[in-house]
Amino acid sequence: MVENALACAPMLTDLPNVLTLSRIVAIPIVVGFAAWGTPQTDALACLLFILAGITDYFDGKLARSRHQLSDFGRMFDSIADKLLVGACLMVLAGFLRLPYLSLWPAIIILCREILVSGMREYLAERRASLPVTRLAKWKTGFQMTAIGFLLAGDGTGTLLGIPWLPVALIGAILLWIAGVLTMITGWDYLTKGLQHVDL
Repeated sequence: MVENALACAPMLTDLPNVLTLSRIVAIPIVVGFAAWGTPQTDALACLLFILAGITDYFDGKLARSRHQLSDFGRMFDSIADKLLVGACLMVLAGFLRLPYLSLWPAIIILCREILVSGMREYLAERRASLPVTRLAKWKTGFQMTAIGFLLAGDGTGTLLGIPWLPVALIGAILLWIAGVLTMITGWDYLTKGLQHVDL
């Protein structure tokens, strides 16, 4: 057991894995800032969320360039993303900060994440996979941008001296676009996953 812990220690200090873990550590801080609900803390929540999103881009890139690919990184990268998105959508919903009926695409996004995670777990046992599609990457881009705008809220626009900017509306529109792309990619993943299921 001690040997396993020692073997894992270098892996946990690899920069790509540190970046991945930093996203998980950032979650309660982002949620706390968003829950506080002042223009200043909303801006901080948005900024920290953006930084977390940047680490998502760099952890995989660094892992490949440094040849530090690991099972730990592959597993926790996906988990960190889903925890971050899920926690942010839940705090936004809980504090009634999903305007223009954008609660519905938020529900669709969360349901799709659970669906795809369940299918990937099942398919892994059958030595099959669900590769990420280009449209799914676009979905993620719209989704992360939308959450950033929604965390910022209209108060951040006022704080930055641009009170006329409809920050929440932009976030809601982007989340609806992400919701539509989520349904399309979710259906695509479902049909591909069912090909490996004995009905």
